[in-house]
Amino acid sequence: MSDNLAELARNWISEDPDPDSRKELQQLLDALPATEAELADRFSGPLTFGTAGLRGPLRAGPNGMNLAVVRQAAAGLCAWLSRHEPGELLLIGYDARRGSHEFAKETARVATGAGLRAALLPRPLPTPVLAYAVRRLSAVAGVMVTASHNPPQDNGYKVYLGERLGGALGAGAQIVPPVDTEIEAAIRAVGPLSQVPLGNDGDVLGESIVEQYVAAAAGVVSSDEPKELVVAYTPLHGVGGAVLRAAFERAGFNAPAVVAAQAEPDGAFPTVAFPNPEEPGAMDLVFALARDRSADIAIANDPDADRCAVAVPVPNGNGNGNGWRMLRGDEVGVLLADHLMRSGRGGTYATTIVSSSMLKAMAAKHGLGYNETLTGFKWIARAAADLGYGYEEALGYCVAPDLVRDKDGITAALLVAELAAGLKAELRTLPDRLDELAAEYGLHTTDQLSVRVDDLAEIEQMMTHLRAKLPASLLDEPVLSTEDLLDREGPQRSDVVILRTDSARVVVRPSGTEPKLKAYLEVVEPVVDGDVAAGRERAAATVRALRTEVAAALGIWSVSP
Repeated sequence: MSDNLAELARNWISEDPDPDSRKELQQLLDALPATEAELADRFSGPLTFGTAGLRGPLRAGPNGMNLAVVRQAAAGLCAWLSRHEPGELLLIGYDARRGSHEFAKETARVATGAGLRAALLPRPLPTPVLAYAVRRLSAVAGVMVTASHNPPQDNGYKVYLGERLGGALGAGAQIVPPVDTEIEAAIRAVGPLSQVPLGNDGDVLGESIVEQYVAAAAGVVSSDEPKELVVAYTPLHGVGGAVLRAAFERAGFNAPAVVAAQAEPDGAFPTVAFPNPEEPGAMDLVFALARDRSADIAIANDPDADRCAVAVPVPNGNGNGNGWRMLRGDEVGVLLADHLMRSGRGGTYATTIVSSSMLKAMAAKHGLGYNETLTGFKWIARAAADLGYGYEEALGYCVAPDLVRDKDGITAALLVAELAAGLKAELRTLPDRLDELAAEYGLHTTDQLSVRVDDLAEIEQMMTHLRAKLPASLLDEPVLSTEDLLDREGPQRSDVVILRTDSARVVVRPSGTEPKLKAYLEVVEPVVDGDVAAGRERAAATVRALRTEVAAALGIWSVSP
């Protein structure tokens, strides 16, 4: 085994363009056999190019994010693009993670070497700016170098298509099958890296593209609506801070108070264990700032600012944030939908199979179109030609589909601020509006059972356990329908199991971006005699019971709250 590994590693070193990566692998080679397991992992297979592009740990070897893997991926992508639209413009954006700028520049050199035109965004910027620029500049495609909210040791590579290759529904949206498999095949067909032609560094766009995005983003809110609001904000060491502040000021809001320790981009993410607003502790500093400033709401973006988290003060100092509570993605999702519906926004409203079913009831009441898609914004973006709004429970919101055909944490934050400011002018709050919606549509209470694993085989084992013995009842109600999306054909086929009872729904699937199995839980509890608080207590108890039953169905006998 060591001899084969050593040969693979030596061959890779001979082609790797990065001296640091060559040194890293050579050190592992020199330490064999003690390093055999580590080396075997790095050469267990190539980092797979899927519908989220590439994503993996920063390390040398084919099963990691490094300059060699990026050169190969860029060469395959550019070969695929050149077959369809030779000589056209490829836009490249990047965040502030380790390696992002270098990977972006390497992509530009490969693109120009392939005969394409290449242009980099002017500096580390949010993913929504790249998605906006692809549409604005009629680019054939866009690449965003980011690992979004993954841990600091990761990086990634997302691909967007312009209208000519993505079609009207996919203009400026992330790729979907079969494009991902076609690009993957082109990547595998790339020959020796030393023979990949490299051109010049391409162009660097001016700040005007950022200014155009800021102006367009600010336009999602009305100039006539109240703007008096105190906001505490954190970009979580990411690239959203300057753009969000500029957009808030351009829209007429006061600049948010920003967590100083997390204000500047830093790929090491020193103050958080995981740079994801949904992770425990990630919002602690913005909660502290919100208390100090007596803020009306607190907002966080993830590091590439395509997601938006919102928190509200809790009466009597309760809540997980010492007086503050982060709203669930479904809560923000229906609040924004309600705000847009009441503002006259038409079109189709879309969400995913794992998000709250309340949006369906709201769209029906307002006589609007509704669509439910597989998980991921690549599907939401293509939900309808007249898409008016889309969201997913994982803090992703598309509030201006004609501007950014993807989730956008900047425009979502602006629209949340407009809603909160309007309610504040009426001496009301976001939780007040949630109570009103609950009274109108019933309490759609959601929760998630998330199991992080060290070995991906454990996820397969849990899914197999579930499929082998599907529960006949949940919460003492018969399971009325069971849908296994592995039984579907074509791109809609997915490793997902959906269970429904009269008052509950469970969706189980592996995460697409992290080593986790996720079970999405929803119970619908009617509000009796207008008593929302009592209904919430009943719903919370019911969803806890459902969580325990689903864990047992997955073969998990100990569940953390």
